[in-house]
Amino acid sequence: MTRPTLLILAAGMGSRYGGLKQLDAMGPMGETMLDYAVQDAISAGFAKIVFVIRRDFEAEFHKHISSRYDDRINLQFAYQSLEDLPAGFTPPPARTKPWGTAQAIYAARNIIAEPFAVINADDFYGKESYEILAKQLSEEDPTTLSISMVGYQLAKTLSPHGSVNRGVCQLHKNKLKTVEEYTNIAANAAGVVIGKNLKGVQEVLSSHTVVSMNCWGFTPQIFAAIEAHFIAFLKERGSEMKSECYIPTVVDELVHSGQAECQVMLTYSPWFGVTYPEDKERVVASLKELCESGQYA
Repeated sequence: MTRPTLLILAAGMGSRYGGLKQLDAMGPMGETMLDYAVQDAISAGFAKIVFVIRRDFEAEFHKHISSRYDDRINLQFAYQSLEDLPAGFTPPPARTKPWGTAQAIYAARNIIAEPFAVINADDFYGKESYEILAKQLSEEDPTTLSISMVGYQLAKTLSPHGSVNRGVCQLHKNKLKTVEEYTNIAANAAGVVIGKNLKGVQEVLSSHTVVSMNCWGFTPQIFAAIEAHFIAFLKERGSEMKSECYIPTVVDELVHSGQAECQVMLTYSPWFGVTYPEDKERVVASLKELCESGQYA
């Protein structure tokens, strides 16, 4: 049985939030969202944590993270950069931003050789999600391609302060049929949830829709699959200034092509995140309530 790794995507600066929210104090004792993620991962049995960050805030990140957890768990760092592309590709001269969540995971290809989970640094996923993934991943064969996902109900992941992006899922029993990244998801004045699909077409979405919150389980074979998809993406959209290669799109392609199945494990754990500055008050209150109930010391 292999103890899995947790890969935390922490390279984004949080443009809509307005700062480095990964290191913003949220808990009653000044804990960050990352503190809760690391604590839950250790409790669930993860053996290693890899942070995907950017070089320009490396020093600040090490100062706030390494000093707290170096003696509790194996910590490593991968770096997402605009130039980290498959052989033969270079970024457009005017482009300034990296290429999205698929590239962020791809950045860790040389330091992860065991089954691993993926989460966003600025989201709170709940203890159960880490326990579900740790159990699932510890039983996986690292030499075969395997994908799993913790799914959440859309209505529980919206922000009252603005639109969000979500991987909208269709399921057959506990298997993923399709997942598509929807943008600009928000409830209108009548309470109807609307979002845009990848073609830019607006759709009405059920509040009970299962969504991906980038809470994934993979075996290391996913890196080769990401590279193949990334190459095709760069050939088609690599000249665009703001195009992004999303990990839900990679998974959807693998499922549709029959290369892999994706097991979806639903959780009733609380999820919350900070997309906009106004979200912080709700997150602070939610964490305070969890601590007062005894779930966190």
